[in-house]
Amino acid sequence: MATKTTAPVTNDFYKIVTERRSIKSYDKNVKISREEMEEILTLATRAPSSVNMQPWRFLVIESPEAKAKLAPLARFNQTQVETSSVVIAVFGDLNNFEKFEEIYGAAVDKGLMPLEVKEQIHASFSGYYETASREEMKDVVLVDGGLVSMQLMLAARAYGYDTNPMGGYEKDQIAEAFGLDKERYIPVMLISIGKAADNGHPSVRLPIDQVAQWK
Repeated sequence: MATKTTAPVTNDFYKIVTERRSIKSYDKNVKISREEMEEILTLATRAPSSVNMQPWRFLVIESPEAKAKLAPLARFNQTQVETSSVVIAVFGDLNNFEKFEEIYGAAVDKGLMPLEVKEQIHASFSGYYETASREEMKDVVLVDGGLVSMQLMLAARAYGYDTNPMGGYEKDQIAEAFGLDKERYIPVMLISIGKAADNGHPSVRLPIDQVAQWK
């Protein structure tokens, strides 16, 4: 029988980063409670985004029916889908500027920003968001979606869970399969989350002198 868990939370950032592994197989008996999943997602959404528009949208796939729908779209990632506690499909909302008033109005109401600053930001960016091409906005939401996805994996690790980011799936079909407008919602990645069934494999990283330059 599957059990809902409440994992211990760690604040040791070094431990979180160095112990993160990309896990392919999970303990099927471990399920993450909705409360805990909401806490993890809340931490993830502390990630930065362009103009703080927070274009990320999460599809939380956890029911057997939803997983069965996802499985044929997941290509080489069947094991992760079948064994994980949950799979998060991360999308970017091309119409994210619609949330401007909700986000910045709340900032003003909470005393975090003067009204005139809010109005200046709206005047500065509304024209861009109204005229930006689909490809330009897609680039924006993919960057922001990548930021929130990494933060989601680190948040899950802080709660004692393991993850795997997946790009091998039918990106042209997943939005419609779950009733989303594929013209509006751009798939970023799938992220499986659960308790690892094994320890995973340490991996090699290139030395900094090969990937960084000082000028």
